[in-house]
Amino acid sequence: MTDEIISKIFECYNSIFPYLDERGRRMWIATEARSLGRGGINALHKITGVSRKTIRLGIKKLDNPIELPRGYCRQPGGGRKKITVTDQQLLSALNNLIDPTTRGDPESPLRWTCKSLRQLANELQAQGHKVGITTIRKLLKQQGYSLQANSKTREGINHPDRNEQFEYIYKQVKQHIARKQSVISVDTKKKENLGNYSNKGREYQPKKHPVETNMHDFPNPELGKAIPYGVYDIINNNGCVNIGVNHDTAEFAVNSIRTWWITMGCERFPKSKRLLITADAGDSNSYRSRLWKRELQKLSNEFDLEITVCHFPPGTSKWNKVEHRLFSFITKNWRGRPLCDLTTVVNLISNTTTKNGLKIKCVIDEKKYKKGIIVNNIELEKLNITPHKF
Repeated sequence: MTDEIISKIFECYNSIFPYLDERGRRMWIATEARSLGRGGINALHKITGVSRKTIRLGIKKLDNPIELPRGYCRQPGGGRKKITVTDQQLLSALNNLIDPTTRGDPESPLRWTCKSLRQLANELQAQGHKVGITTIRKLLKQQGYSLQANSKTREGINHPDRNEQFEYIYKQVKQHIARKQSVISVDTKKKENLGNYSNKGREYQPKKHPVETNMHDFPNPELGKAIPYGVYDIINNNGCVNIGVNHDTAEFAVNSIRTWWITMGCERFPKSKRLLITADAGDSNSYRSRLWKRELQKLSNEFDLEITVCHFPPGTSKWNKVEHRLFSFITKNWRGRPLCDLTTVVNLISNTTTKNGLKIKCVIDEKKYKKGIIVNNIELEKLNITPHKF
């Protein structure tokens, strides 16, 4: 049943509704439901709000008509009363259960229980209210409730200089772009198990023939994991993703930037002498990591680049452009597709594009990176580091 048919029925119902009495409305609805065939009862129920049971009774009367006196009609106020009229405490009891604070309320009977329609119905029935799942669904909708997932919006403790920090980073980016210097955004994407594992999302497949994957997601020691480190070129809207197979260390992070510069950066910015890196505050590119600073010094010496690093405040990594201009599109492109091996990962990333012209180069980094490398105070003092004045 198409949306166009439903729309026409809804328009017809609204135009004829004021001219029909209660009996006429029921019989018109039953006639339309019967003419639609399969799915007609459910469609008319959604359009008019009349219960399915009433529509079925109307269809029975159409099939077996009964002679009634002319003008026979239910008197105003007749019929079964609404449950909120016969049970005036029901709404109050329902609101007490569904209120957002009740999960932590020690007096709430559903303190640690998921508030499904069935759970709410069971609890209300236990309190003496004669109510079912369908009625509860209607009451919740009337009260303005709907199914809600958790929303990641709170960033934790808000630093008093948070806005100034973002403005400073933005100013640095604008200055580098104005001078035609390179600006990149970097981060590590979520590690992915390689193998025939289910991947979130859906894609079109022959009906009733989904891609069959393993029941469990235990890592395959032979295939290992893929560690994608992304480098996004803000100016040219392209990126380089370095796939590690060992550990996500600061050495791996800087080598990913080196790979981007050799394969893409030096060609895009042949005259650039400065490189601005924006990164989040943790993981392999953490502002606390001494190894990250030492490896960046090596990169600077190797290509004669003056490297500036701006870290986003803690808890704001999603503002980093590599997240929503590179990683988000990669995730969309491989949704519902098992990442069976490194070749699959490389091909899916390399073929990720957008209407705005995003292009991505993907390479495999087979180097083994050691964990726990310590940079002592003497090595740190030798580094040519100038802190930001801000």
